Amino acid sequence: MAINLHELPRLRDSLSYHYIEHAIVDRKQNAIEYIQADGRTLVPVAAISLIMLGPGTSLSHAAMKVLMENGCSILWVGEDGIRCYGQGLGETRRAYHLIRQAELVCNSTSREHVVRKMYQMRFDETLQEGLTLAQIRGKEGVRVRETYKNASQEFGVPWHGRRYDRSNWGRADTINRTLSAANALLNGICHAGIVAGGYSPALGFVHTGRMMSFVYDIADLYKTELSIPAAFETVAESDLKTEARVRALCRERFKEAQLLKRILADIDALLEVPENVEASFALDPPSELWKELFSHDRYDP
Repeated sequence: MAINLHELPRLRDSLSYHYIEHAIVDRKQNAIEYIQADGRTLVPVAAISLIMLGPGTSLSHAAMKVLMENGCSILWVGEDGIRCYGQGLGETRRAYHLIRQAELVCNSTSREHVVRKMYQMRFDETLQEGLTLAQIRGKEGVRVRETYKNASQEFGVPWHGRRYDRSNWGRADTINRTLSAANALLNGICHAGIVAGGYSPALGFVHTGRMMSFVYDIADLYKTELSIPAAFETVAESDLKTEARVRALCRERFKEAQLLKRILADIDALLEVPENVEASFALDPPSELWKELFSHDRYDP
């Protein structure tokens, strides 16, 4: 049966939570198993909404992967869940960047303005007025195909188009697999920066409809500069272990380009975040945005 990846998970069908302490947590088929002094316990994570990890727990990479695949959240807590030490959040605890992002993406005029700035940042070209979003995406596609073609000629790597199948990784040719590995690494770095800055990975401007839309928007700013040349250079040197080698090369190139320093600065510039934005957003009572909304008669209680 085909799986619809866009369908919302049925939270109401899940159990609430499961608390684990003083245990080693590992993957067991498509579930997790935790090992304690008195035995082993199998947990069907597809039926759990939240796993709370108390003191003395050790979580394997495989276990974390299956938890994420099943939409199960993780909390690191104190004994008996008294205190919460961490969860899947970034460094910031304030929402003014997210509010700014939502404000721009929900207005067609401001959204188009951001899309144009993204295009100009990527290709150093100002778009003519009157283009629709579909036309801008078309022009972007042409420029990216030119980038692939130029990289193919520069490094002497045959190129037959961007083709890969997620369900059958081995069918893609070497350069496509290497590109995917390089882009996945770039996406991960951009995702980390977006979350750390308090932005939403889902509220994209060019890309829409996915939980990673804004990640793809931001990663696209750097692909022609970093991940695409790195992939073609890697394959030009050798077609052996290209995915591991391109990750090592990308790490060097990201460091040389000071990518981590650029991501948040570029996002702030694209979204025209004011320098004093933090001071302009009150935590409690509501910010000026909400005061304006609730000033209308239709919001009166």
